[in-house]
Amino acid sequence: MAPIAVGDDLPDGTLSFFDESGALQNVSVHSLAAGKKVILFGVPGAFTPTCSTKHVPGFIEKEAEFKAKGVNEIFLLSVNDPFVMRAWAQTYSDNKNVKFLADGAAIYTKTLGLELDLSEKGLGIRSKRFALVVDNLKVKVANIENAGEFAVSSADDILKVL
Repeated sequence: MAPIAVGDDLPDGTLSFFDESGALQNVSVHSLAAGKKVILFGVPGAFTPTCSTKHVPGFIEKEAEFKAKGVNEIFLLSVNDPFVMRAWAQTYSDNKNVKFLADGAAIYTKTLGLELDLSEKGLGIRSKRFALVVDNLKVKVANIENAGEFAVSSADDILKVL
């Protein structure tokens, strides 16, 4: 499948996360994003160096700036199970608004056309690094990285285009 692009409708799918009370939730992407301006950014894996020290912290630190530009929600997607995503989220004590969403079997990532085969590195199918700005389910910005790069999907990159 071709990667998601500007002008596309955000496809629906089911992702998982643990809510504030610790209950596992399986939610449709459309239920999270319909009628809102959201950022959906994806990373190759939880607890990995660039993801953990650069990509995720940028969105957490700049959350107020995104809100000031009309962004309602920020979602992080990774091909990890919801238990790993919860543990990873807990390492960011200053995070109040970035929701860590699990796509354990890469089903939604494949729907987006953003899967990355890292089997040779022992990691299996993962997500490409990307950041989307979506307004009422319509993709307005689609910054998708080439494998191994971190050049167009940072929080600062997305702030520049908002």
